[in-house]
Amino acid sequence: MDVKKEDTSEESKKNHISYYKSLTKVISEIQEEKKQEAEPAIISHLDNRIDAMEKDKKRIRDMFPDIGEEEWNANTD
Repeated sequence: MDVKKEDTSEESKKNHISYYKSLTKVISEIQEEKKQEAEPAIISHLDNRIDAMEKDKKRIRDMFPDIGEEEWNANTD
C-alpha cells in the first residue's frame, strides 16, 4: 500500500490552519451540547467525535512543526 506524502506547501498550510480553526470551533460547540445532554449514549458519541477531532488537530500540528504554540492559539480565536 502506498502512503501519500503530506502536502506542506504554503497553500496547504493556510488551508490546514483554517481547518484547525474550524475544528476548534466545532469542538467548543460539541462541549456546550454535552452540557445539555443527559443520555449516556449520546454523551459517549459526542466524546468520540471530540476525540477524533483532537487527533486531527494533532495531525495538523505535527505536519507544521514550525508553527509555534502562540501562533496556533492566535489562529483559534
